[in-house]
Amino acid sequence: MSAFESASIILPVLNETYSLRQTVNIIEATCAREVGEYIIVVCERTKPESLAVCREITQRLGERCSMHFQKRPFSGGAIRDGFDLARFSHVVMMASDLETDPALVQTLIKAAAEHPDGIATASRWMEGGQFEGYSPIKLVANYLLQKMLSVLYGTRLSDLTYAYRIFPCSLVRAIRWEELKHPFFLETALKPLRLGVCIREFPAKWKARTEGEFGSPFIANFSYFRIAITTRFCRRDRLLVQGQSSCQV
Repeated sequence: MSAFESASIILPVLNETYSLRQTVNIIEATCAREVGEYIIVVCERTKPESLAVCREITQRLGERCSMHFQKRPFSGGAIRDGFDLARFSHVVMMASDLETDPALVQTLIKAAAEHPDGIATASRWMEGGQFEGYSPIKLVANYLLQKMLSVLYGTRLSDLTYAYRIFPCSLVRAIRWEELKHPFFLETALKPLRLGVCIREFPAKWKARTEGEFGSPFIANFSYFRIAITTRFCRRDRLLVQGQSSCQV
């Protein structure tokens, strides 16, 4: 059993400015003592004004914040780079545009402290969760996808595609990740499920971002099917990095 010591927060940044600043400020105000570091991941598409805010936050937080130019492409690649860079016992996957409510970080961290070998994840579909400003067509598609996945995987989890979770670092480094685009966020739920990792859900209120472009196109709902099927029916040992065993995760 790996005890909770501190959390690494991964924040990918493209065009966020005030929302990035607010995300960090809320986390600092609610659970700064439990956060060991912020890993801000930028790329060639990151706007100059966003880079300026990244530098401002890095200077303000000093050693507790670092900025990295991502090596792997796309949104999933940014998080995977963050997994590699994380220095503390647990790692939080979230957004920097306020679509993942930063006030919930303290709840996820508390859950990780109570059950350090498991995953705590946010759910927009469970009682107490909410969508605000979500496209009606995408809402229906997402609901149907969640129901299909719950049947396919025999789980009662209600929101497998929401990219807002806390993991043990040992777990994310033991799993063999494949995806680089939006299906990666589903992969971060499905592979731990296949490995028997306990996942606990907490209600979250999702609100559409108010700056920059939207990151998840409608077609992303359909691109999840390949990773869902291949993960469900592949051998469990193939879900792990070579040399890892299921008893190590």
